[in-house]
Amino acid sequence: MKAGLDARLAEDLAGFRRDGVYKTLNVLASPQSAWVEMKGRGRVLILSSNNYLGLSDAPEVIAAGKAALDRFGAGTGSVRFICGTFSIHEELEAALAEWVGTEAALSYVSCWTANEGLMPTILDERDVVISDALNHASIIDGTRLCKAQRRVYKHSDMADLEAILEETSGARTRFVITDGVFSMEGDIADLPEIVSLAKRHDAVVAVDDSHGTGVLGATGRGTAEHHGLLGEIDVITSTLGKALGGAAGGFTAGSASLVDYLVQRSRPQLFSNALPATVAGSALAAVRLLRAEPQRVRRLHENATYFRSALSEMGLSPLPGRTPIVPVILGETAAALRASAMLLDEGVFVTGFGYPVVPQGHARIRCQLSAAHTREDLDFALAAFRKVAARLALA
Repeated sequence: MKAGLDARLAEDLAGFRRDGVYKTLNVLASPQSAWVEMKGRGRVLILSSNNYLGLSDAPEVIAAGKAALDRFGAGTGSVRFICGTFSIHEELEAALAEWVGTEAALSYVSCWTANEGLMPTILDERDVVISDALNHASIIDGTRLCKAQRRVYKHSDMADLEAILEETSGARTRFVITDGVFSMEGDIADLPEIVSLAKRHDAVVAVDDSHGTGVLGATGRGTAEHHGLLGEIDVITSTLGKALGGAAGGFTAGSASLVDYLVQRSRPQLFSNALPATVAGSALAAVRLLRAEPQRVRRLHENATYFRSALSEMGLSPLPGRTPIVPVILGETAAALRASAMLLDEGVFVTGFGYPVVPQGHARIRCQLSAAHTREDLDFALAAFRKVAARLALA
């Protein structure tokens, strides 16, 4: 690397350390679960994982991944249209489409690539993409890659969305895209109103349901099920790397024509190897396990309700919500990272988030509950929060 560039990066990194915003990667030596073995720390309680249903180390999920590895090998060797696609991908995509209530689905190596492979493929200068202000970074990057006109409506502001729909009535396609669950806030998109507005203005609705799939709805089928709209969302993107086993991968689900068009033209799909078969196998097992054990979803929400209520009782004022994402706003990035480090000293691994992940002044500790947590686990975490809050005069 050129010396000048390397020196500049080193100087910036030193600045991150001085400002207290430098991020350290904690190394785990055991499966993602309620408790993990952390290098240099020993056994710690995880309160910052997307392993919402506790499926990352479920024996059935692990066994299915091993079986797929044995049957199909380590990888696909090339992209799907060149060297063929594996039957495990077909099985997974059919199961995902049925699960989220669409005609078809297409898997990607991540939901990030699913989002980047969606809008640039189906929209051009004649179209408008309309995005919630707090949408995930992958949606933002997907819109930036897109040649369509880009509009942003204020977070969950339906009057602002309607105004934009009215202003863009001359576009060929108006494509409204939103997170189902907003990952930093823990709030849920107003899909009933979004769908109603879209029908009135002949617009398409797309939902990134990465934090809703496996989490919301009586059976974990996502934000659409939560709102009674299963089968009524035009396009759903989501991840396999959170509730559905926590490995990797994502998918886009929609009409058969949409999925076929993505197979023909979506660049991340055309130029990337398919998911390793072991990941497809474990994700398929996770979907089947969730269908057989919907009580995992109920237990997840019981844990979230208990934890949010207990934080409120100690005066920490977590953001209100109905999801297992429980953010506690602390203000500045350094404060959130300091509280996170102190909690880790108490045996609780929960991540502090600051700028640029969230706006300046809105840094937070983001707690994420799991069905794998016992009431004793949660009480252990709450005791640590109580101790750290007292030391930092947070409550």
